[in-house]
Amino acid sequence: MKRWMKMLLVLVGLVVLGLASIPLFVNANTFRPTIEAQVTRALGRSVTLGDLRLSIFSASLIAKDLSVADDPDFSAAPFLTAKEIRIGVFLRPLIFSRKVDIRSFQITSPQITLIRAMNGTWNFSSIGRLLAGGTVADGASKASATDFPVLDVRRLVIEDGRVVVASTPAHDQPRVYENVDLSARDLSFDAQFPFDLSADLPGGGTVHMSGHVGALNRVDAATTPADVQVSVKRLDPVAAGFLVPDAGLSFLADIEMRSACDGHTLTTNGTMHIRNLRLRKGGAVAPGPLDFSYSGTHLLKENSGHIADATTRVGGAVIHMSGTYQPVAIATDERELNFKLAGQGLPINELQHFLTVAGVRLPNGAVLKDGTLGLDLAIVGSAKSLVISGPIALDNTRLVGFDIGSKIHGIAALSGLKTGDTTAIEKLRANLRITNTGVVVDQIDAVIPAVGELRGNGTVSSGNKLDFNLVAKINSAHGIGKAGVGLLIKLNAPGDTSKNMSGVPLHVIGTPEDPYITADVGSIIQKKKNSVAALFGKKK
Repeated sequence: MKRWMKMLLVLVGLVVLGLASIPLFVNANTFRPTIEAQVTRALGRSVTLGDLRLSIFSASLIAKDLSVADDPDFSAAPFLTAKEIRIGVFLRPLIFSRKVDIRSFQITSPQITLIRAMNGTWNFSSIGRLLAGGTVADGASKASATDFPVLDVRRLVIEDGRVVVASTPAHDQPRVYENVDLSARDLSFDAQFPFDLSADLPGGGTVHMSGHVGALNRVDAATTPADVQVSVKRLDPVAAGFLVPDAGLSFLADIEMRSACDGHTLTTNGTMHIRNLRLRKGGAVAPGPLDFSYSGTHLLKENSGHIADATTRVGGAVIHMSGTYQPVAIATDERELNFKLAGQGLPINELQHFLTVAGVRLPNGAVLKDGTLGLDLAIVGSAKSLVISGPIALDNTRLVGFDIGSKIHGIAALSGLKTGDTTAIEKLRANLRITNTGVVVDQIDAVIPAVGELRGNGTVSSGNKLDFNLVAKINSAHGIGKAGVGLLIKLNAPGDTSKNMSGVPLHVIGTPEDPYITADVGSIIQKKKNSVAALFGKKK
């Protein structure tokens, strides 16, 4: 037994020694021109390899450097560079027949530069086009399928890559994706193949994509059909360069979506979980998350799209958003939006985070309780200068934690106005226009039983300064004593007891957190022919 074991060990040692000695007799660099020519013809790009060495045990040729040229219409710098590439080969034909049969590529720490042109094409659009005389053929689409070289690879792996996404001419800072890992099996330009991709997003967060892609569109590789499942975690669209910082709109998003591309149109649907939502620069951050489901389409060439319906549920009610987006300018990621946001019967108690995000600031920490909100808003413009406008409606709600009567000066002492720290709002109708410069509110029509009916308009500046002019019709006000109501009615319309209402001008200044309301009773008196003294004289 010992004798046989010794013979086996000797045999194994001879085999190992023989395999280890093969690279001494095989000059790996003799295969470099063949590999460069084969891959160059398949990609339609000049490919350059560094010195090769043969690794018998991994069955691969290893090059310390790799460079793939860019489309000359985009850049003279390489499209891809890498520190190392392992080219898996079949050893028997390589050693005995000097034939290179490639079975896999493993690329370590590459840098890939993606560039989008003004007309919407990418620098990788020409990958796979037929080479003619060392350059990309102008009429690639005219060549027959048999003219194209075939590259069938069992496996492609990219590890620890870095992808830079830029535009030409440059409008914004390039976006950089780190730790890019890609794995593809049964890679073929002429058939569909599966892939798996992961990367770190600019500004934090991650993206993972898996699915199938192909067959390659030989005219424009960027329009190759695909069916992909995408998972995005902690996307910061401002840090990622999709939204400009000055716009004020910001959030973190987790996205799960399914996307299918036919080469021209990308159809997508999925869900979004949004945190830290802020709609206005300097505005408050939503204290709670929002969950959306959506569906839409995106046109690849035009870089524009349509959101058919994005919905989020608030209690038993639903908020709908739909609309279109398109580039503000060619070769830029900034979008021109044209959206509608609508919802009816939205429960106030479950809307507190929406109100905070929308910039609704209530005085002295007060809150709205009960009742419903309706809205029908248009969201138009670029992210830098969004305009949000449209009607809102509040019904049967209460302002809790704020004594409005204590803030009205000039009328409380005269009429005995008392509201307490809870103010009922029977209805409120208004038109809003929200921009970076502030908020304009007009066509205000409110019924506040303690004060009466209010109509008017006003503004909230970008510095949160109030300037509202209202008229209070106080004939039915519950918070004003009968004597005060009668007095104000007579002051406003003496001698005409047939009038149902009287108007008291109110001017609101200060801030949303601390408003200062002045009842301009003096102007009523000055405008009337009869003075207060004459009024009391008639009573006598």
